[in-house]
Amino acid sequence: FDVAIVTRAVIDELANQRKIVHESCTDIARSGLGVAVRKGAAKPDVATVNAFKRALLAAKSVARSKEGTSGLYFDMLITRLGIAEAMRGKVVLGGSGRIAELVARGEAEIAVQQIPELLPVEGVDFGGPLPDELQLYTVFSAGVGAACKAKDVATALIAAFTTPAAAELFEAKGLEPIRR
Repeated sequence: FDVAIVTRAVIDELANQRKIVHESCTDIARSGLGVAVRKGAAKPDVATVNAFKRALLAAKSVARSKEGTSGLYFDMLITRLGIAEAMRGKVVLGGSGRIAELVARGEAEIAVQQIPELLPVEGVDFGGPLPDELQLYTVFSAGVGAACKAKDVATALIAAFTTPAAAELFEAKGLEPIRR
């Protein structure tokens, strides 16, 4: 490969294995967690920790992924908030992929997942990001492959991911650009 775009942890591992040119590793965007509700439904207040906690407790059901970072984090988060027992019968487990589809089909009231996974789902409205104090970000990074024959071209591609035009596109898709 010439360029890899993966999570920061993976890019670091690839650099340690000398499969990526270490000096080329560049953080380009991050993805936070948010909530989605069925299209047209009232959006819950999730702006503060207490509001988010109240929204979860008031919901009839909350979808989260079975595996993956956001699903595992959500499980830990409701324990941290002291509401794991109250949420026990409300959590609907979805497979990998866009769990907001469960909300669109009426199988759950709220979905919690990475924002770029929520936004493209037809039949749901984005309710907002988790409050900063509860947020979990996944950083995406790019790096030039060690075996790349055109390192200057690969480096230029990575530089293009840090431009204002790329930042605008990332934001439209629910990612937060990493500002330089």
